[in-house]
Amino acid sequence: MRSSKFPISKFTLVAMVTLLAIGLVGFTRPAGADTPAGSAVTGHTTWLCLPGQAHNPCTPDLTVSRVSFTNPAVAMVRAKPAAHPKIDCFYVYPTVSDQKTPNANLTVDPQEVSIAQFQAAMFSRVCKVYAPMYRQLTLSNIGGAATPAQQALAYGDVRTAWSTYLHLYNHGRGVVLIGHSQGAFLLRRLITTQVDTSASARRLMVSAILLGGNVTVRNGSDVGGDFRHIRACHSATQTGCVLAWSTFGTTPPGDAVFGRTTTPGLQVLCTNPAALTGGTGLLNPLLPTRPFAPGSSIAAGISLLGIRTPPASTPWISAPGSYSAQCVSNGGASVLEVAPRNGAPALHPSPLATWGLHLVDVNIAFGNLLGIVAAESASYHPPH
Repeated sequence: MRSSKFPISKFTLVAMVTLLAIGLVGFTRPAGADTPAGSAVTGHTTWLCLPGQAHNPCTPDLTVSRVSFTNPAVAMVRAKPAAHPKIDCFYVYPTVSDQKTPNANLTVDPQEVSIAQFQAAMFSRVCKVYAPMYRQLTLSNIGGAATPAQQALAYGDVRTAWSTYLHLYNHGRGVVLIGHSQGAFLLRRLITTQVDTSASARRLMVSAILLGGNVTVRNGSDVGGDFRHIRACHSATQTGCVLAWSTFGTTPPGDAVFGRTTTPGLQVLCTNPAALTGGTGLLNPLLPTRPFAPGSSIAAGISLLGIRTPPASTPWISAPGSYSAQCVSNGGASVLEVAPRNGAPALHPSPLATWGLHLVDVNIAFGNLLGIVAAESASYHPPH
């Protein structure tokens, strides 16, 4: 993930922090939407990634160079999307839109293409990836001023896409629900109302990966809070469970945006992807070597992280064991605390200390996630 050299203003930083910290509530189904030319449209859904569509950003070249931060590339893996995966993945991307309206439209901008390539494409090695466009709250919608109608527009598109997926594409297949930041907040709502309450829907759910979304459980428990029936994952072969964390490199500040809840009796869930049974484990980052959409706010935020990648000719690098990770509770925050190893760089909070390492929640543990989803897929038995 190459650093970008684009400036980022304090105004934009505040916008990013405020927007992504909003808990999305009170959603309703919006009216129909514009459908941009060249996008895949089924029902009322515009798809960013849809199996079989042309120019699918979730099925790019997945070739990986295995590297360390102290030596050149030592191996190359020519990976490609699975031809006949057993399961599906339903991915909802985080806040990336720099459009100046409160809600983004359904035009596929470079930001959506980049985030699909950064966060969703690698999952195509283990599942068919479905990723809807949605009229998300944009980075310009700051100050917590999003109206219920604006929130409803974002959630309504995701809810309709889920319904479209179930009716047209699922065919009884297991599905992993994947979301980051605003995408995780939206999937929290969707799972609470559409999956957790239905035994048949729960049987379809292989797992939920909800990162940077402040999923809550009862204090000292792995369930309760957001979900009544869906528990935290404790092994890679467990299905019907949830993985959730927010990444920090140091103790979270008292006003951290992620890892905290103000609801009495609840705490934010942390599942360590490197050690699901608990304790400390080693992460396997998967980092793209191409830059994020140049000139975008997210590209500027990435530049502040201090990521430096060893040179490689492939579109991806893998750096197994370059960070250790453990779930910790400090000062009321429950987070995934990571530390560099073997010459890996210590990452800087971005865009502010209150965010921690939110922008790398997915990629810093992507190799671990792929292994978990592959194991879940092997152990999953579809309903009959």
